[in-house]
Amino acid sequence: MITLKDLPVEEYYLPGNAACSGCASALSTRIALKILGPKTIVVIPACCASVIQGYYPKSPSKVPIMNTAFAATAATASGIVAGLEVKGRKGITVMGWAGDGGTADIGIQALSGAAERNEDFIYICYDNEAYMNTGTQSSSATPRGAKTTTAVMGKGERKKDVPEIMIAHDLPYVATACAAYPLDFAEKVSKAMKLKGLKYIHLLSPCPPGWRFPTEKMVEVGKAAVMTGAWILYEWEGGKYTLTGPSKGLIDKAKRRPLKEYLAMQGRFSKIPEAEVEALQRDVDSKWEAMKKKLGA
Repeated sequence: MITLKDLPVEEYYLPGNAACSGCASALSTRIALKILGPKTIVVIPACCASVIQGYYPKSPSKVPIMNTAFAATAATASGIVAGLEVKGRKGITVMGWAGDGGTADIGIQALSGAAERNEDFIYICYDNEAYMNTGTQSSSATPRGAKTTTAVMGKGERKKDVPEIMIAHDLPYVATACAAYPLDFAEKVSKAMKLKGLKYIHLLSPCPPGWRFPTEKMVEVGKAAVMTGAWILYEWEGGKYTLTGPSKGLIDKAKRRPLKEYLAMQGRFSKIPEAEVEALQRDVDSKWEAMKKKLGA
C-alpha cells in the first residue's frame, strides 16, 4: 500500500499552471506523474487539461505531452506505443488523460478500438461530469438531476457507466478512483503501470466552478461522493471485483451517509425536488445491490 512517504519528492507537474483554483484534475495529474516518473508520454485531447498544460512554448509539465483532437486520445496513444515499439524504445509509459466528454462521448469509439486491440497504455478519464472547458454542457457522464448550461432544469438521463463498458472489453485492469483519495489513486496508477495491455482508470474529479461549490471544498465534496455511496471505489482484474479505500466498509447501507448531504454541497443540484432526491438515493442503493452481487457478498 502506497503511503505519503512513498511518493517521490520530485515534481513532474509544476505549480503556477493554468488550472482553476481547487482543480481536482491538476492535483491528480501531479499524483499520477509522481508514480509514473520521467519516462512518461502524456496524450491530452481538447479538454480542460489541454489548457492546464499551458500554451506553447511554456508548460508546467516536465514530461512530453502530445495534444490531439477531441476524439483521438486512444488512437494517438496507440500510435505512440507503435512508434516506440518500432524504434525499440522500452521502459516508457504512455498515458492518455482525457475528460468525460472526450471519453464517454466523443472519444469512445477510439477507446473501444484500442481496448479491442489491448494496446499497451494507461487511459485515465478525469470525470468532472460535464464539458467544463467549453461552458459546463451536459455529457453522458453528467448525473441525472444535475443542472448544466444545456440542461438548465436538470439532466433527465442517468450517468453512463464507462468503467463497466471497459470491463466488457475484458481488459487487464479497470478501476475507479476519486481525486479526494490521492493515495488510493496512486496505488491504482502504480498497479496499472506494471501490467501489460490497456489499463483503464475512471477518476471522479470534482469541479468547483462547474459543480458550483467553493474552491476550498474540493476534497470535502469528493469524500462526500464516496461516503454517501454515490461513487464506488473498486478494482476489476482477472474477472474479479474488489472494493478499495473507504468503499470497503460501505456495503452495509447503514454505514453510508444520506445522498442528500452530497447533493446539498453543490449548486448544480439546487432546488432539486425531494422526490428527485429520493429517486437518486434509490439509484445509489440499486447500484450497491448490483455491486454486492458482483462481489458475491
